[in-house]
Amino acid sequence: MIQTIKLTTAHQKLFEITPKVTNVVNQANISEGLCTLFLKHTSASLLIQENADPSVQTDLQNWLNRLVPEGDELYTHRLEGLDDMPAHLKTALTAVNLSIPIVNGKLALGTWQGIFLWEHRHDIDQRSIIIHILQG
Repeated sequence: MIQTIKLTTAHQKLFEITPKVTNVVNQANISEGLCTLFLKHTSASLLIQENADPSVQTDLQNWLNRLVPEGDELYTHRLEGLDDMPAHLKTALTAVNLSIPIVNGKLALGTWQGIFLWEHRHDIDQRSIIIHILQG
């Protein structure tokens, strides 16, 4: 089963998509398998992270922004703004795909784990994530 979900992002932030992915897994109606997610963009990323305390997301965002600052003289790619090249670097340091086992019909996430799209750009954008469910 393959399905694409779309998400509109408003700014740099982690957007939890666990409920959307869970819905696709439920539609697949399988007991065991693998859920693979692929983000079709080069300036955002996917990750599994704590979803209980929002300060974790804030700290991750602040840390990555310090690691990859905007406006660095080193960057030559500035066609879409000062956040464009830093967004590409942030994506290179993270990931655009995830694989999560499906066990007993559910995503095998830990108690505090959630699935997030991490937007690295400032402006509103439409993001597409392909979800591929394989029966095991």
